[in-house]
Amino acid sequence: MTDAPFPRPFLWREPLWRRAVAEVVGTFALVAIGCGAAAVNAATAEATGAGAVTHPGVALAFGLVVFCVIETVGPICGAHLNPAVTVAFALDRRLAWRDVPVYLPAQCLGATAAAYCLLALLGDPAHAGVTRPNAAIGITQIGALLVEAALTCGLMTTVLAVATGPKEKGLLAGLSIGGVVAIEAMAFGPVTGASMNPARSLGPAVAAAEFGDLWLYLVGPTVGAAAAVPLYRLIRPAAVAGS
Repeated sequence: MTDAPFPRPFLWREPLWRRAVAEVVGTFALVAIGCGAAAVNAATAEATGAGAVTHPGVALAFGLVVFCVIETVGPICGAHLNPAVTVAFALDRRLAWRDVPVYLPAQCLGATAAAYCLLALLGDPAHAGVTRPNAAIGITQIGALLVEAALTCGLMTTVLAVATGPKEKGLLAGLSIGGVVAIEAMAFGPVTGASMNPARSLGPAVAAAEFGDLWLYLVGPTVGAAAAVPLYRLIRPAAVAGS
């Protein structure tokens, strides 16, 4: 136990360039599989009148790919896959701020490359990966902003609980984080897209050239993840002190 107000600095074994490449690969996989499921669902709905993947299938695709990527590249880079997560880890002093300007572009590059691949493969149905408030059920931009902040706060609180430094620890970490992503996507996907991830929203928005609502998905998740840092310290002070 220690009385230090912040966790001990995390010492990486892998060089920063290798971690950046792993973040590119991991975030590419997240968008290719998660947004790809949404795009395939839209394409089959257009062709046959019924989406082959369905909304629960899309939510599960996001959750399962997060789990798989954490288990694959987590030991290398932490598998943040998400600029909001990276910023929150830096705010919690679990990640050096000097690493943030490398992690964030890597995540955005992976997400954008995957979105363009989906566009080349499927055409317009790939635009189903774009996140936007569901105006048909009365969701405003402010409402979407609050929902995304709250969802990401819940996700980041889970991440902080199962992480050692800026890395998830063990099989249950991947299951816990992937499970939260799937549950939140299943419940709130029809409301805002349940992005919880600025890079995941940026890639499809760039590929589709749809930027009107993008700011919601850059600001909301970042604020929500940042808010999770003091929240976790409030509800689990013993765990923080023992880091």
